[in-house]
Amino acid sequence: MSNLSRNVIRAALIAGWVAGLLCWEYKRSLRRVVDSKLKRDARNLAVAGLAAAAIQLFEVPVAVAVATRAQQQGYGLLQITPAPEWGRTVAAILLLDYTLYVWHRLIHRIPLLWRFHQVHHVDREMDASTALRFHVGEIILSVAFRAAQVWVIGPTPTAYAVWQTFLFLCILFHHANIRLPLTWERRIARILVTPRLHGIHHSIIPEEVNSNWSSGLTVWDWLHGTLRTSVAQDSIVIGVAGLRSDRDQKLSNALLLPFRAAASVTPAAPSNSREPVSALES
Repeated sequence: MSNLSRNVIRAALIAGWVAGLLCWEYKRSLRRVVDSKLKRDARNLAVAGLAAAAIQLFEVPVAVAVATRAQQQGYGLLQITPAPEWGRTVAAILLLDYTLYVWHRLIHRIPLLWRFHQVHHVDREMDASTALRFHVGEIILSVAFRAAQVWVIGPTPTAYAVWQTFLFLCILFHHANIRLPLTWERRIARILVTPRLHGIHHSIIPEEVNSNWSSGLTVWDWLHGTLRTSVAQDSIVIGVAGLRSDRDQKLSNALLLPFRAAASVTPAAPSNSREPVSALES
């Protein structure tokens, strides 16, 4: 299959996924919608546009170049692992997903990185458009980590592209304001991050935002004891404490937030006051 065919299939898959989520959000939402969705979507897509440009100009070329060179020169864990191609592709997805879990924790802990990642969390409502709301500075700062990720793991360019597609579909899904039947979501949450789980991560409460770090597979939160499920959705206040005013939601303030004094506040350290439990709440 040619690269063009792969790109067409990928674009069609993502477009269909987005359309389905938007319809689902309209018909059966998980959280109450207060702000104008049109204004929020326009603002979030404006932030996302700059991030998308940075991804295409910096992240993708660097990651593909590193993956190609690792494959040619035999660098990376997977390049020296005797396994069929499909097995190395699966392993690549697992390792890339796990190292993204590590990166997510780092950007909440390192003040400079949090200044930029905070823009994603300031959105005081959460839906599929929030999944795209990343500051262009965060994308640029992540390029070095992404290059190291690919160099150490050694995925092929195809495996990297498969992981990127998987990740994009996942983050659209778990940011979406969609209500799944609770029994379904409990089952899905054993494998993938769900809207209820990620809603907890976007809470203003430190113990909650410092949990549920996984972006694709929930296994990493299970293994590290950072999974939190015992929070009812209607009790969650989404956003960043002290940055929930109408002024803070403006596009100009979102883009300038990393350079303002308010962005110097970092999330509190995780609290172990409550142990994670194994059942999602309503």
